[in-house]
Amino acid sequence: MSNPHGSFLWYELLTKDPKAAKAFYDDVVGWNIDAEPAPGGMDYRMIVAHDGNVGGVMGLNAEMIAGGARPVWLGYLTVDDVDATVAAIVAAGGQVHLPAFDIPDVGRLAMVTDPQGVPFYVMRGATEDGTSNAYDRMNLGHVSWNELLTPDPDAALAFYEKQFGIRKVGAMPMGEMGDYSFIAHGESDEAIGAVMQTPPGAGSGWGFYFRVPDINDAKAKIEATGGKVHQGPMEVPGGEWVLNAEDPEGVHFGLVAPAN
Repeated sequence: MSNPHGSFLWYELLTKDPKAAKAFYDDVVGWNIDAEPAPGGMDYRMIVAHDGNVGGVMGLNAEMIAGGARPVWLGYLTVDDVDATVAAIVAAGGQVHLPAFDIPDVGRLAMVTDPQGVPFYVMRGATEDGTSNAYDRMNLGHVSWNELLTPDPDAALAFYEKQFGIRKVGAMPMGEMGDYSFIAHGESDEAIGAVMQTPPGAGSGWGFYFRVPDINDAKAKIEATGGKVHQGPMEVPGGEWVLNAEDPEGVHFGLVAPAN
């Protein structure tokens, strides 16, 4: 059974230096990113966790950079119909960054933004029986939490619920920053992430927390390999530990680990 409409399907790192990204994330998260790109021209490398692929690394060439591409983590949302979804997103105030196109034996996809300007991909896989567990809450090396920083949380929540069935299922008050709104997808009330107001001085966008076995060990690896830890480690409700960091290229990401 394929991933249902609105579920996270894939995660992708855009980077100017795929080899450096491999060295950093392999060490910090425990991945085995492809050492060389697949044949075909574009520098695209699979991110391999202990149990299979969870995402990809795309090397940015000069043309992409000239067109406005920048190093960033992006998420893919599964949709039933790419073209219909893109049209609905535009009608709701979003924009198209890459019009819908097909990749043979992979699927049809497009890059869009929500009405607040946050980019993401929408995709329909080429086969109906293909599934992805790139998001897997408790699985090491997988995305464990999807967090949206947005200038308008209420509008964003309304947009993602209408377009993708991603809905608010609770909240944690954060004082002047408003609510940290937990989100779930479909009929399940299990939180897959959260939506919050973009903090002062921060950029808006989807952010992703990768699961690692030990938060302190991961922190040491980040700092030893050219990254920076901006917040944490800190304990969160439920006993897990998280941190927020950037890789040597300045791309923001998060880590989550079990209680010590």
